[in-house]
Amino acid sequence: MTRILPVTDPDAVRDAAAALRRGSLVAFPTETVYGLGADARNAEAVARIFAVKRRPAFDPLIVHLADERDLERVAASRPEGLRKLADRFWPGPLTVVVPKHPAIPDIVTAGLETVAVRIPEPEPTRRWLAACGTPVAAPSANPFGYVSPTTAAHVADQLGGELELILDGGPCPVGLESTVVTLVTNPPAILRTGGISVEAVRDVLGEVRILPPGTPASVRPDSPGQLSRHYATKTPLVILDASQVPPAGSCRVGLLGYREAPARHGYASVELLAPEGDMETAAAGLFAALRRLDALGLDLIVAEPVPERGLGLAIMDRLRRCAASSP
Repeated sequence: MTRILPVTDPDAVRDAAAALRRGSLVAFPTETVYGLGADARNAEAVARIFAVKRRPAFDPLIVHLADERDLERVAASRPEGLRKLADRFWPGPLTVVVPKHPAIPDIVTAGLETVAVRIPEPEPTRRWLAACGTPVAAPSANPFGYVSPTTAAHVADQLGGELELILDGGPCPVGLESTVVTLVTNPPAILRTGGISVEAVRDVLGEVRILPPGTPASVRPDSPGQLSRHYATKTPLVILDASQVPPAGSCRVGLLGYREAPARHGYASVELLAPEGDMETAAAGLFAALRRLDALGLDLIVAEPVPERGLGLAIMDRLRRCAASSP
C-alpha cells in the first residue's frame, strides 16, 4: 500500500531517500508539478518509471539535483550561459540541457548525448534530494500524456498502487512544468515554455530562439515536454477564439475561463483561472481546474484563451496540446 508522508517530516525524508536508493519509485513535490523519481544512476529503476507511466522510451527525463555543486555528477561540461541562468533562476522552475556525463545511463536521456537538469525550489524537497545521495530522474507523476499532478492526491488517484511512497508538500505554487533551455546550440533555444517566462530568459541570455511548440510523435524530442499531444483530459477540449460563443443545447459543457467570461449561462460547470487577471494565479490553478472539469463526466470542455505574454505563453501551449490530444 502506498504511503503518503509529509515532506517536512525528517523521518519521512529518511524513509523516502532509503526507498529510492533501494530502487523504488518515490513521488515528490516541486514548485511546478509532482515528480515521479528514481535513482538516475540505476537504469532498472529508471526503466520502471517508463513502465509505470506508459511513457515512450524515446522521451527523455529531467534529472533533479539538490545543489548546483552536484552538477558535475550529471554534466560533462558547463556551457556558456549556464552561470548566468543558475545565478538568476536556480533553485527554481528552469531546466537546462547540457552535455551528458558518462555516469548517467542512456535510458535517462533516451540515448541523447545531452541531459536535462534542474534544481527545484522548495527547500524540503531539496533536503530530500540531498538525503538521497544520488541524482534523481523524474518526469511528472501521472500516466503519460495526461494532465500533470499538482497535489499528492492527484498522484495517489492515478499511480498510488504503483508506488511505495508519496511525499506530500501541498499544492504546487507554480503549477506549470519548468521552462527548458538548451545551451548546446548557438544561440540557446527554449525547448519548452513553462514557469520562467521567455522574457525573463532573454533578459539574462540576450538572443534566444523559441522552437515551435509540439514535436510530432514520430520525431524523437530533444528534451522532456516537447511532444505535440500531451496534457490530455479524458473529456474533449476545444479552445474558443475571441468571437465564439460556447456551444449550448443538449450536451453538457464545462467552461475553463480566464477572467469573468461573458455568456456563462448554460454551462454545466465553470472554472475561472484568474478572476483578478493575475497570470501566476492562472498558471498555478490550470491543471487542477482541468482535472475538476474532467471528473464531472461532461461532453465537452471549452477553454477561453489567455493573453500570450509571460506565463500566458506556457498556459496556451498546454491548452493547445491538450486540445490536440482530445479524443
